[in-house]
Amino acid sequence: MTDADLDRSYTALCEALANVGEAQAPLLLSMLSLSLMSRFAQADEVLPLIANAQKQCGAGVADAA
Repeated sequence: MTDADLDRSYTALCEALANVGEAQAPLLLSMLSLSLMSRFAQADEVLPLIANAQKQCGAGVADAA
């Protein structure tokens, strides 16, 4: 994916999150995540991505404290 494609995709995600509202944002993200995960052949390809995202979120929480 090019930088322009990534930017378009991120912008569309932000707009979708704004359109569904804060209460429905977790549902939208869950549905999107499941859809994207289903495109991988094996869980071994997805699990490191989940671990990395969780680690980055944890780092952000620790930095804010």
